[in-house]
Amino acid sequence: MDIVIVTTIIASLFIIIGVAEPLAARLRLPYTVILAVLGMMIGAGAIFFLRTDIIDALNPVSAAILNLPIRSNVFLYVFLPTLLFQATLGMNLRRMLDDWVPILVLAVVAVVVATLSVGYALAWVSSIPLVACLLIGAIVSTTDPSAVVSIFRSISAPRRLARIIEGESLLNDAAAIALFGLFMGFVMLGVPNPTLSAALGQFPMLIFGGALTGWVVAQIAVWVMSMFARYELAQISISVALPYLAYIGAEQSVGASGVIAVVAAGLTLNLTGPGRLPPESWVNLREVWDLLAHWAGALIFILAALLIPRMLEEVRVSDFALLGVVILAAIAARAAIIFALMPLLTALRISPNVERPYRAAILWGGLRGAVTLALALAVTESFRVPGEVKRVVAILATGFTLFTLLVQGTTLRMVIRWLGLDRLSPLDQALSRQVVAVALQTVREDVSRTTENYELTHDIIRSEAKIFGERLDDAVKSAEESGEILDRDRITLGLIALAGAERDTILESMRERTISARMSEQVLSHADRVIEGARTGGRNGYRRAANRTLTYGPMFRATVLLHNRFWLSGPLGALTADRFELLLSQRLILRDLGGFIDGRIRRIHGRRVAELLHELLSRRIENVEAALEGLRLQYPGYAEELERRFIRRTALRLEEREYTLMREDALIGAEVYTSLMQDVAARRAKAEERPRLDIALQRSELVQQFPLFEDLDKAALKRLGRALRTHYANAGDIVVTKDSPAKSVFFISSGAVELESAGQTWRLGRGEMFGQMAVLMQRPRRVEVRVMAPSTILALDETRFRRLLKRSKALQDAVRASAEKRGIDAAILAPELAQATPKH
Repeated sequence: MDIVIVTTIIASLFIIIGVAEPLAARLRLPYTVILAVLGMMIGAGAIFFLRTDIIDALNPVSAAILNLPIRSNVFLYVFLPTLLFQATLGMNLRRMLDDWVPILVLAVVAVVVATLSVGYALAWVSSIPLVACLLIGAIVSTTDPSAVVSIFRSISAPRRLARIIEGESLLNDAAAIALFGLFMGFVMLGVPNPTLSAALGQFPMLIFGGALTGWVVAQIAVWVMSMFARYELAQISISVALPYLAYIGAEQSVGASGVIAVVAAGLTLNLTGPGRLPPESWVNLREVWDLLAHWAGALIFILAALLIPRMLEEVRVSDFALLGVVILAAIAARAAIIFALMPLLTALRISPNVERPYRAAILWGGLRGAVTLALALAVTESFRVPGEVKRVVAILATGFTLFTLLVQGTTLRMVIRWLGLDRLSPLDQALSRQVVAVALQTVREDVSRTTENYELTHDIIRSEAKIFGERLDDAVKSAEESGEILDRDRITLGLIALAGAERDTILESMRERTISARMSEQVLSHADRVIEGARTGGRNGYRRAANRTLTYGPMFRATVLLHNRFWLSGPLGALTADRFELLLSQRLILRDLGGFIDGRIRRIHGRRVAELLHELLSRRIENVEAALEGLRLQYPGYAEELERRFIRRTALRLEEREYTLMREDALIGAEVYTSLMQDVAARRAKAEERPRLDIALQRSELVQQFPLFEDLDKAALKRLGRALRTHYANAGDIVVTKDSPAKSVFFISSGAVELESAGQTWRLGRGEMFGQMAVLMQRPRRVEVRVMAPSTILALDETRFRRLLKRSKALQDAVRASAEKRGIDAAILAPELAQATPKH
């Protein structure tokens, strides 16, 4: 085909893409539905003009449109990696993890159930071989990411609903395409009735092989991109190559799922990119991918829609009955998962609750699109698939896609409205009226000052002031008629606003690089969680979400286990360093929020709410300070290094700002400015390198701070530091159980523990020890020791403790004092302490 004609057609398609978006907004229809309709109209028009003699002049254009080199591999190898990769880059992974159970249920379980339901239903009512029916089930079981995501964003659906739908539409492509590949192989081999075990036996290789391939390729790409820190275009170019190399490598070299490889690569870059790339480069990279995905999603819909008239040319009356079976089976399977399995998982406390309106919207939002059409096209292109199977697959897949787009897609907005998911709650409505009143009051004052500066005529000012005053009076009256908002609700709304201000402050700090790129995404995720907690649980939800940001997660506990059991301290050191930096960043952000409470929240919600928010904020700051102080006690030198690093980053930001102002004031030229900024960039890259936390070295520093060891010389302290074993324990952990053998003595480096024995309890803190009585008296322990706060505990075995006791007078005094405090007769310990008394 002539390259001029192809270029003209592609350019014309971009014009259609540009026109479709405002047209969809005007008609209040989903953007993808408009694209699909326009594509079908173009395809049908091309067939019409080519087969009639009305206007022969359009025959060359029609032929060119129908003969476009559109193949299934164009969709699967060119457009699909772009859509999947961009979707993973745009996901808030940490927020999506809150709903990972429903997402995986919809993305994997629902796909398998829909495939089997549609397959066996078709096999029951038709003479089509079972394997072909299962192939059709796999093709129609995947929701299309470009269709679903764009529609839910266009109707301003609730964020949690959009997250679940986006996560499902992103991940279920992998499961559906993997099943498609399995059943397509059986069809081409002529296996009429494959066993389910044979079909699913290859599934793990497809999934895990693809995930490993995508992860490896992404790690290499991130490593190369981090080497080009000062070359933004080079980084973006490498990111463009990443999804295609991952897809092709998995499909052609490993024999795994290319879709899974692309998703894994995107997730890896999403998690590691912000910490390895400069903030400006990461932002620009995301913007480039947003544009690429917009074009790819629009083109894949138009080009796929061009094929629909051709794929429906051989439709028969009996095919409509089969299409009805496919529609009913697919919707019934999805409904069974959403309304039966998901509530069951919630009842078993495996999954968070998904409210009934959300589930209804998820059911109706399962749209199919270009991915389904591309898979059907792949079947029709294979010469090893029987002709009747090709025809049925093309008609049923195309018909089902049209049903979801033209019926579900066009009515989804109405369903959302009917479910009430697009309306503000009564509380938000009342708040909005009050906000309007406060805002208009401020605007009136500003307009009054502005008109004075403009020196406008008094008649104009009076007429406009009258109109504006009437609007203000209406807003105040509406706010009064909406009823008084309860203090409890005002507190909730104030906390939501405060959490939103926290998020905005984080974004501003990210732009100014006050917060390191490594921590920015994690701090931002914590802010999102606090917003969600305040929105759903009010004051208690805000407090729980804020406390959750300070707790040790399962990953930290896993690294502690590795350290305590296998002496692998590297992962624990890295996560502890992350926690250090996270707490420093949180403290920096939270201290800037007091002004927002006084300047904004107080005006809308009043003094009482502002004072309460100040109290909650102060408590959060105290908790962060306490957690930070605990880490300082454990790692005193490292905390100082991180704070110095923060000061260096702040100084660089201020230096950069000064050079920019000098350039704007023409005090320095472009050449000097570029040279200075390059020097700042080099020093910034060095300042971003976080010092390594050496846990073994820090343990030696801790030993020197214990008052119990103050009379030991440096050599003895060094030997003791090597002999002590570090144990990390979280609040609630039991360090010592009753009746356990006494083999070690424990020293509290940081934190606190509670000892319980015979109905009595007492508490010990930093610098104190426990377990020495049972060791000296050579009997099983009679106490249970439970950790009260995250603690670092140093353990010393019995032999070394007795040896140390002989050398240290301070330790002997501490043992005697501990015995007296617990009511133990010192005479019982006298032989041991006598042996321990140093000889003169």
